[in-house]
Amino acid sequence: MSSQLRAIGCRGSLVFTQNLKLTQLAKSGRIEEAIGVFRGMTNRNTVTYNSMISAYAKNGRVVEARRLFDQMPYRNLVSWNTMIAGYSHNGCVVEAAELFDRMHKRDVFSWTLMITCYTRNGELEEARRLFDRMPGEKSSVCYNAMISGYAKSSRFEDAIELLDSMPCKDLVSWNSVLSGYTQKGKMGMGSKFFDRMPEKDVVSWNLMVEGFVRVGDLVSAFECFRRIPDPNVISWVTLLNGYCKSGCIIEGRRIFDQMPEKNVVSWNAMLAGYIRCLRVDEASQLFMEMPERNSISWTTMIDGYVRIGKLSEARNLLNMMPFKDVVAQTALINGYVQRMKMDEAHHIFREISTPDVVCWNTMISGYAQCGRMDEALKLFMRMPKKDVVSWNTMIAGYAQDGQMDKAIQFFHEMVKKNRVSWNCVISGFIQNGFYVEALQHFKMMRKEGKDPDWSTFACALSGCANLVALQVGTQLHNLLLKSGHIIDIFAANALITMYARCGRILTARQVFDEMVSVDLVSWNSLIAGHALNGYAKAAISIFREMKKNGVAPDEVTFIGLLSACSHAGMVDDGLELFYSMSRDYPMTPVAEHYACVVDLLGRAGRLEQALKLVKGMPIKANASIWGSLLGACRMHKNPEVANVAAEKLFEFEPHNTSNYVLLSNIHAEAGSWAEVERVRVLMKERGVWKQPARSWIEIKNEVHSFSSDDSTEPRAAEVFMVLRVLNAQMRNIGHMSDSSLLGCG
Repeated sequence: MSSQLRAIGCRGSLVFTQNLKLTQLAKSGRIEEAIGVFRGMTNRNTVTYNSMISAYAKNGRVVEARRLFDQMPYRNLVSWNTMIAGYSHNGCVVEAAELFDRMHKRDVFSWTLMITCYTRNGELEEARRLFDRMPGEKSSVCYNAMISGYAKSSRFEDAIELLDSMPCKDLVSWNSVLSGYTQKGKMGMGSKFFDRMPEKDVVSWNLMVEGFVRVGDLVSAFECFRRIPDPNVISWVTLLNGYCKSGCIIEGRRIFDQMPEKNVVSWNAMLAGYIRCLRVDEASQLFMEMPERNSISWTTMIDGYVRIGKLSEARNLLNMMPFKDVVAQTALINGYVQRMKMDEAHHIFREISTPDVVCWNTMISGYAQCGRMDEALKLFMRMPKKDVVSWNTMIAGYAQDGQMDKAIQFFHEMVKKNRVSWNCVISGFIQNGFYVEALQHFKMMRKEGKDPDWSTFACALSGCANLVALQVGTQLHNLLLKSGHIIDIFAANALITMYARCGRILTARQVFDEMVSVDLVSWNSLIAGHALNGYAKAAISIFREMKKNGVAPDEVTFIGLLSACSHAGMVDDGLELFYSMSRDYPMTPVAEHYACVVDLLGRAGRLEQALKLVKGMPIKANASIWGSLLGACRMHKNPEVANVAAEKLFEFEPHNTSNYVLLSNIHAEAGSWAEVERVRVLMKERGVWKQPARSWIEIKNEVHSFSSDDSTEPRAAEVFMVLRVLNAQMRNIGHMSDSSLLGCG
């Protein structure tokens, strides 16, 4: 009997030791090691199961936690509470409520857990219903959970009413309401509430200091700090953080030096302050002086080197780090990603045993930015747990790479889409010239109950501008007014461009004048709008107005001005503006500016001067420049210069049909039929054929698109018959397009 008792005692001691180890591993987040210990245990008790359920839940693996809960041979009240706490921790309200309703026995902790679960997720009515149903005397913990929920949701009247009805208030109750005020930045109301508190502890004072820091009122934060009877290290660090985050690094260092005691959090706060101000040398010196460093210290310093581009120093520091940390490794990976050094980033990534979701997303984003979508897809498919950022990154990457079919495929496969998902798709359509599809998805987004933000509106308005869809654009303007996003400068700038492109230049100016604040893009949009509509003198007048307001022009400004002068035939004004770029501003003309000047000279018939300018440029001419010259040759019937321009243009765009057609038309008008035949042969040799054109029309606030070869339209036969009649009439009166000479009409 005694040997049996000893054996039972030994087994019990072993289980106790293993349970303790399991709990420690769970608390430190070492979930895989915890699973290994659990699976290796031959004897398990209820504590063992409860510890493992808690470990799963704390690491977001609630499905596995529930599976283990259902497999338990015996459950006690703690088991039920642990599982509900796990659901609550992971925001699984429905699952927690289902489990709570199945409980045969509940204690105060069970009720408090469920109330907290509801309040955390903003379901305050359900929480209050449960609170009122709770049997027996309610504990202060339960009251505080409900009060905290009200305060965090800015329902301060309800919070104070419940506080006043508490039979026994404690400091936690008062601080819960105060915390709500300070976290929401309502420091006026918070100060009044603070003054009426019957007693205050250091937590109360710290909440006030933190609140003033949050709203950027460092003067009040310091005054409040000075009044704290016995400030603790949190008080000092809160004030220190306020100064450092506001860029007041000298004041922050003074507070740091005055601290009676410093913990590693204090040192890290000062270190982060130096890094935020890019004073990396001082940060490095402080780092060397630190008596104790943790993973945050090393990561902050590595991030500092990354910010200033010293990646070799960052890598050396990572190698010196006594314990590798995924956050530090991700910081270095991000540095390589920003500089498009994906091979180096991948090398670091391979060294990480268990990369987190941020690390995976950083790598995927890097490959996407570099256009290496195959590698991005491989990582995405390997990723054990994808979040909405992972999906959005893939959508944006494919859109940026011009693969809108794959972007849409990923979009439709997403289980849960957010506003960014919709914005990625809509902006992708705009980037790739699918304006009708962009507007269709904007409409779908609103139908699905997702509210567009300034970015969505800016993209949709860009689509309207490119389609010249004034009615749809006006509807978007009205939606902007209702949504409140009209004050956003990006959306307002897109609105200016939309009205200008639709020919409503006065309305564009009105939008500009009504803007709360304008930036350089606003001025450029207005100048370009006037240029597009032929108001060259007005564009130059706006340019002078802009300079009077102290806004310096940029390269885009001069593109708009030169374009305006070109369309209005203001050669001298245009040339003066062009030469003033390098003379009066620290600006070197780029290809777009030369293209405008070539167009300016070409329209005026000064083709030889334009060709001389192109040949004497300090930069290599591009397709836009040679295209402008070729277009001018058509206007002024100059086949000699046209041949030069076309041959250069064919090097850049060997399969662009319009260039061949344009050159053929120039020779046809000059009667050079041999040259026309030469161009036709050249097109056949290079496999160049005219693609069917696509047009858009706005009917009853809807944008419709169609192409010349689209036989799927319901009235296609009727449309083609009318077109043939019109073609015949045009031939009879001699207005047939010259493109018919190539058989491409």
